[in-house]
Amino acid sequence: MNLEQRIKEIIKDIPDFPKKGIVFKDITPILLHPELSKAVGNALAEHAKSLNIEAVCGIESRGFIYGSIIAQALDVPFILVRKQGKLPGDTIAYSYSLEYGTATIEVHSGDIPKGAKVLIHDDLLATGGTARAAGELVKRAGGEVAGYSFLVNLTFLNGKERLTSLTPNIFSLTNY
Repeated sequence: MNLEQRIKEIIKDIPDFPKKGIVFKDITPILLHPELSKAVGNALAEHAKSLNIEAVCGIESRGFIYGSIIAQALDVPFILVRKQGKLPGDTIAYSYSLEYGTATIEVHSGDIPKGAKVLIHDDLLATGGTARAAGELVKRAGGEVAGYSFLVNLTFLNGKERLTSLTPNIFSLTNY
């Protein structure tokens, strides 16, 4: 069984979460299987090596799990992308539209070195709104979006198309 099949076997579908009509793909059961979790981290880091990145940004909160592992494996800084008001000190913010309103994400000022090639990691790519916003935030901070990585891509939501103008390097371990 290949890695994608193993991941799909473990991920749980949670119907009607966070709202009715949505089937949530819960990646947290992967963390209960250390061997599989390690294989996931290794596969994501191995792919990221080809991008010659200088930093990894992890999107709150599940993007922190493997984003940190990728950064450690490649010996580059790990940068938190958090919801507005969650980081202490000076921040750089980016606001974006959601289907039901707006949201703002932030990074600490100075965490992204000017001109740095940055990988943006999250657990799941759906419509691409938050991932796109993270890319715009990296640019606003003076970095370059070298690529995106995800455990899961919900291809039927076409999120990848929202990201290709920032980088063609969009990688996922599993696709639904």
